[in-house]
Amino acid sequence: MSASLPRKAIIAITSYNGVFYGDRKRTGLFFTEALHPFEILTRAGFAVDLATETGTFGFDEHSLSKEFLTAEDEAAYKNPAHPFMVKLKTQLKKASDLKKEEYGLFFASAGHAAIYDYPNARGLQSIAEDIWARGGIVSAVCQGPAILPGIFDATTGKSIITGKAVTGFTTEGEVVLHVLDKIKQDKLLTIEEGAAKVGAKYLAPLHPFDDFSITDGRVPTGANPASARSTTERAVKAFNNL
Repeated sequence: MSASLPRKAIIAITSYNGVFYGDRKRTGLFFTEALHPFEILTRAGFAVDLATETGTFGFDEHSLSKEFLTAEDEAAYKNPAHPFMVKLKTQLKKASDLKKEEYGLFFASAGHAAIYDYPNARGLQSIAEDIWARGGIVSAVCQGPAILPGIFDATTGKSIITGKAVTGFTTEGEVVLHVLDKIKQDKLLTIEEGAAKVGAKYLAPLHPFDDFSITDGRVPTGANPASARSTTERAVKAFNNL
C-alpha cells in the first residue's frame, strides 16, 4: 500500500430523492448499497465519511422493503445508535466542505437516483479525481458508476474509465423493473450508455441481479445491490495492493 494514502474512505451518496417508480414511490439512496460498504470498510480498518453533493439525502423507498433487507440490515436501519445510521443521520457531509487530501478510497453507492445527480456532481467527482491523482481507489456499485464518466484523469484529460472494463446495473434490469421508459423520458443515460460514451467496456452479469463485480486496475465496480459487499471487498483488496 502506498504510504502516502490515508486509510480513510468516502462513501458517496446520491442527493436526488424524486418520485421515480410506477407506484409513485421515490428513489434515493438504496440503503444496503451504502450500509454494506460501510460495514466492510470499517471492518477493514478504514475511517469512513458519508457525503452527498448537497449535504442532504432521502431513501429509495423500495430499498427499505423486506425484499431487500436481511434481519441484520433491518436491525441496523431501526437502530439510531448504529454507527452507520449515526453517520447518515447526524454526520452527513456536503462534498464541497470536505478536505480531499484526507481520503484514499472513493466508493459511489447508488439507487436509481444516482443517474439523476451523479453525472453532474462536480463536488463528489472532484474528490474522486484528487484520490485518483494520488494513486487511490475509485469504486462504484449498481447505478453508482453513473459518476465515473465525469471523473477525469488529469494526465490524460479523459475519464478514468476510458479503455477500462466496468460493470453496473444492466439495461436488462431496468426493463425487468419497468423503469427504462422513465429513464428515457427523463433523458438520462443507463450505466451501459454512460460507459460506452467515454469508451469503457461494459461487462454484464449473466442475470441482472446476480452478485457480480470486477476490478480493472484501480476501478472496482459492481452490478447491483447483491454486489455491494463483493465490490467493496475488491476495493479494499485493490487499496491494500497499492
